[in-house]
Amino acid sequence: MVTRPPTGSIPELPGSYQFKDVHGRVIYVGKASNLRQRLSNYFQDPAQLHPRTAQMVSTAETVEWVTVRNEVEALILEFSLIKQHHPRFNVRLRDDKSYPFLAVTTDEVWPRAVVMRGRTRKGTRYFGPYPHAYAIRDTLDLLLRTFPIRTCSPGKFNQHNKLGRPCLLFHIEKCSGPCVGEVSQVDYSLMVKEFCDFLDGDTDEVIAKLQQDMADASAALEYEKAARLRDRLHSVSKAIEKQQIVGEKSEDIDLIGIAQDELEAAIQIFYVRKGRVVGRKGFILDKVEDLSQSGLIDRIIEALYGDEPVLGVPKMVLVPDLPLAMATYEEWLSFQRGSKVEIRIPQRGDKRELHELVTRNATEEFVRHRMKRSADHNARSRALTELQDLLGLPEAPLRIECYDMAHLQGTDYVGSMVVLEDGLPAKREYRRFKVKEVPGNDDYAAMEEVLTRRFTAYIEEREQPIETDELTEQPKPRTKRFVYPPQLLLVDGGKGQLAVAERVLKNLGLDLEIPVASLAKRFEEVFIPGQSEPVEVPRGSEALFMLQRIRDEAHRFANSFHRELRDKRMVTSALDGIPGLGEARKKRIIKAFGGVNAVKKASLDDLQGQTWLPEEVALAIFNKFHQS
Repeated sequence: MVTRPPTGSIPELPGSYQFKDVHGRVIYVGKASNLRQRLSNYFQDPAQLHPRTAQMVSTAETVEWVTVRNEVEALILEFSLIKQHHPRFNVRLRDDKSYPFLAVTTDEVWPRAVVMRGRTRKGTRYFGPYPHAYAIRDTLDLLLRTFPIRTCSPGKFNQHNKLGRPCLLFHIEKCSGPCVGEVSQVDYSLMVKEFCDFLDGDTDEVIAKLQQDMADASAALEYEKAARLRDRLHSVSKAIEKQQIVGEKSEDIDLIGIAQDELEAAIQIFYVRKGRVVGRKGFILDKVEDLSQSGLIDRIIEALYGDEPVLGVPKMVLVPDLPLAMATYEEWLSFQRGSKVEIRIPQRGDKRELHELVTRNATEEFVRHRMKRSADHNARSRALTELQDLLGLPEAPLRIECYDMAHLQGTDYVGSMVVLEDGLPAKREYRRFKVKEVPGNDDYAAMEEVLTRRFTAYIEEREQPIETDELTEQPKPRTKRFVYPPQLLLVDGGKGQLAVAERVLKNLGLDLEIPVASLAKRFEEVFIPGQSEPVEVPRGSEALFMLQRIRDEAHRFANSFHRELRDKRMVTSALDGIPGLGEARKKRIIKAFGGVNAVKKASLDDLQGQTWLPEEVALAIFNKFHQS
């Protein structure tokens, strides 16, 4: 249990504090306007603390703090530390699904519209999120008739550019044909801008322009053109109908609805831009710390706006309860937006009705989530309890790691690490290993290398102190790929693989900290250290099912990585093996000559005519294909 620091040593200043366990891992991060006053709350009679807070304090070994100049800096520092360390006693906000966005790659010479999921990237504008990918495709299909920007991949674009022929989309008027020069770059850029403006909510100008162009075409007796413009106007109108109008054109609002119980909460967000609902998103939140509703709002706002939000920071955020430090959050959001941001509870009118709708959506999603998880949760709890009893573990294995190897006759040797947390796959924690030091076919040596690398990294990371930049007083970025140890290490195999895992842990001094077991495929036998006979895990039990599931997942993950490496290796080129011709030069010379066959047929003068290509490399290429 953490020892209370001398009261006089804790400053009465704003800052962030971190509780650490016996291994130096950060298990909780908080912020305070007065560190002394806030930390004193943790060192009262444990019986007076909330059970989750009491558990955190009893798990912690030390407490540290970093002072800053004001509450906003404390907020930023807290968010940065939570993002860096992923403390186990801080609230975890996770997407209840992967929402798709309609993205426009504005950093490309000829921008394209594409459906994207996952992490955002620079140089791309995002619109949404949409509840389903088909909703994006329906909207995009309607808009391409009016704004025919490209949707093809770079490879397809380059292919048709070389052929000098456009694809089918050009012929059905859903692409303006930039690949073959059918549209100038200036006109295309204007089209992309109008497309983005339309998705942003600037629809009146688009409608007015189409109506005027249609009238002009009709007056000039260009009836076919007028008919095409009429169809485009119809398509745009249908796309507008898909965006619900909820307010004035000047309104940019995010609405947050919450439904919760003591353990979890469902959060729904409606994004309103220029008076239209342009997207929605949902989260499920694990309440691993003691929070009031206002404290929960704090965490939600930090998670939504801590990183650069895809749709930017709105003028107003509507919430069911005001955050605890509302002035601080408003100042922080205003700084991010560059203008004033308000956080409010809607009291009446359209905003109140829309907020009730968001809250209703959150309630419905929470009910669905609980119904879906209830059966699973009971089964997982039984499985973890059974594993604890059957394997003689000191606690239920809330984090299980499983390792497997894959190769083909000793080539492309790889290892996989998959993770279950609370009985569910934690795919962000999955890791892949290229086996580097094992010659030939030796599963034991490969397993030893992979486990040694993983747990050496764990030891190194847990011993790293928090380092701050002397100028900014912000924590320096640090990779935390292996910061948490498993409560059960499972290897795919029998006694031999188990012995390897035992040896690795003993050599690293982790044998008393990390329990280990193996699962053999043949008879689904489970082996643990110190027993020659397998543990009797009942057939059909939840425990065996969980072990089988993680073993099969590790096998799948290893094989997919192996196939990926093997396929890359087997894709060979006639240009491989030429001295001085690396991947970059290889791509460049293929592009310059229009293909590998053209390079093979090129004369020495043609090769030497490439000013960027060293003369000795040009000679090596020529000799390879022209020496008898």
